[in-house]
Amino acid sequence: MTFARDDHWVWDFWIADDGDRYHLFYLHAPTSLGDERLRHRNARIGHAVSQDLRAWQDLGTVLTPGGPGDFDQTAVWTGCVVPGPDGVWRMFYTGSRFLSDASTANVETVGVATSRDLHSWQPARRPVVAADPRWYETLPDGTWREEAWRDPWVFADPHGDGWHMLITARAKTGDGDDRGVIGHAVSPDLDHWEVRPPLSAPGAGFAHLEVPQLVTVDGNDLLLFSCDAAALAADRAGQRGGIWQLPVAAQVGPFDPSAATLLTDDALYAGRIVHDRTGSPVLLAFENGRGDAFTGRIADPIPLRWDADRGALAIAAALPAVALPAVALPVVAEAHA
Repeated sequence: MTFARDDHWVWDFWIADDGDRYHLFYLHAPTSLGDERLRHRNARIGHAVSQDLRAWQDLGTVLTPGGPGDFDQTAVWTGCVVPGPDGVWRMFYTGSRFLSDASTANVETVGVATSRDLHSWQPARRPVVAADPRWYETLPDGTWREEAWRDPWVFADPHGDGWHMLITARAKTGDGDDRGVIGHAVSPDLDHWEVRPPLSAPGAGFAHLEVPQLVTVDGNDLLLFSCDAAALAADRAGQRGGIWQLPVAAQVGPFDPSAATLLTDDALYAGRIVHDRTGSPVLLAFENGRGDAFTGRIADPIPLRWDADRGALAIAAALPAVALPAVALPVVAEAHA
């Protein structure tokens, strides 16, 4: 069954696996807001658990925004959860601070919350890393509606040299519609972080590369990210957006998103690849639309396979009907959280 929450929209999510159960952390906002575009200003993080990635037990909200003046004072957005060598789970998440009710302008910053059991979380309420204006576009540059610094994906260095964070960011230079890059930060201990130059260059045809995930499937390293049709640029403008895949030669980059290809169209979004208990890769994503309506729920796992001839992932079974809408999706004025 799909994962949905009564009277709430559900969208971006991430998963932690404790070896026994899968823990789903998801963004949600009440449908009583009326306009689904308002969900980004009202996002909270919920928690659900499952044995099989299909039947979920919802455990409710685990993280809410901070207070006035905090980096996450408006909303809490997409992140990831990693286990530390000290036995502490860390949730790196996006804090959003909208400048006014009348404007879409907002500043995004990465923060952290900690837990011993994946259920009770203590947010530090301080930024971990923010966009460094030496390499990254910030709100005063005036070329975009937000200071993009969100969707952290944290993983251990493959050679044992600390930790890396991939971030949805925008470059300091380039055409305003085509500055999407993979931001980068490093840490020796998960507590102290240093921002580095981006791992990709602008000009790849994306205004932003959302919810990045570095994953290994059948021994092949891939970068997964999402970009909808409204945020495609240059030669990609006017094409379908969705969930993109990019085989990579090294987990720590550099990456060349200009070579990325679609895995699914943008009726599914914010895709995450997870290995089920048989070790098989599956794709989870939220349903971005059915015709004109925003669905706001997480679809069932979609089996994947590695296509050696193409050197890319392929869908191993027919996509659900929602993934092939008959009409174009509406353009949303604000970024996916």
